Amino acid sequence: MLNIWTNVPLPEALMARLTGAISPNRLIVSAESKNILSAAGADPLLEDAYVAFGQPDPNQLMTLTRLRWVHLTTAGYTRYDREDLRRSLADRKILVSNSSSVFDEPCAEHALAFMLAASRDLPAAMANQFGPHGWPQKSVRGNSRLMLEQSVLILGYGAIGKRLAELLKPFGMEIHGFRRSPRGDEAVAVHPISEVEKYLPGADHVVDILPSHSSTNGFMDRKRFSLMKSSAVFHNIGRGTTVDQPALIDALKSKQIYAAYLDVTEPEPLPPDHALWTAPNCFITPHTAGGHDTEFDRTVDHFLKNFARFQKSEPLLDRILI
Repeated sequence: MLNIWTNVPLPEALMARLTGAISPNRLIVSAESKNILSAAGADPLLEDAYVAFGQPDPNQLMTLTRLRWVHLTTAGYTRYDREDLRRSLADRKILVSNSSSVFDEPCAEHALAFMLAASRDLPAAMANQFGPHGWPQKSVRGNSRLMLEQSVLILGYGAIGKRLAELLKPFGMEIHGFRRSPRGDEAVAVHPISEVEKYLPGADHVVDILPSHSSTNGFMDRKRFSLMKSSAVFHNIGRGTTVDQPALIDALKSKQIYAAYLDVTEPEPLPPDHALWTAPNCFITPHTAGGHDTEFDRTVDHFLKNFARFQKSEPLLDRILI
């Protein structure tokens, strides 16, 4: 019988389903359960676990002797992407997987919604409805653009970027993906991220899905915004730390770029008096790109699929930190 620890704050009915699905193995529920996205502190209950499902404390993972597999409830894993933790987990042959397969669809749809809103000038129409109740037909029609044959750069071509490219294909767009090391088998043109500056001047949309890392902090900086054309739109559903926010605000104020659509910022929550709220043509959602009404169900289903694989010593879905 395996001890499976979790700090995922599941609804009662779903917790009961999880408990039944892993039987006769034992589910250990942490008292630290708070948020599916947030890491809790060290938990003594984790010391007896063979499997961790949720967001365990990274420092505690360095000390555990029984643990054999960690399944994260997020697609991002910045807090675990440390060289000392990588070495420690590898030395003890502890497997790590994440939930990219849960969040690639909603995040890709969110990015598509951003791009459609920008192309059809929806914010202007909504601002009129909540404001003067005029009839700005001429300006909204004049500012509406076709995505057909537009160019989009996807920075961080992983699971989310791949799904976004699939959603964009029917629009007839020119799609370029960027990642640290292109594999060569991608369905669209994918380039090393080091070459992005060659493509920025021709981009109509730049979609940032970069993870937070020392190599990506402030990646979209003043120089790179200056390379974009004045009609281009910047979108960020990755991490707020990947953007030089003062440079972005200046680019919007000077009309260096046309607009920005952000689901992530630095810090979060964004303070009410932060300059991003009032920057021209800057539209913000409160880190909701991955959210959906079946999020908990799909997170549990994904874990159970991997648990079945783990028990059979089969390759895990969404394995990371290899």
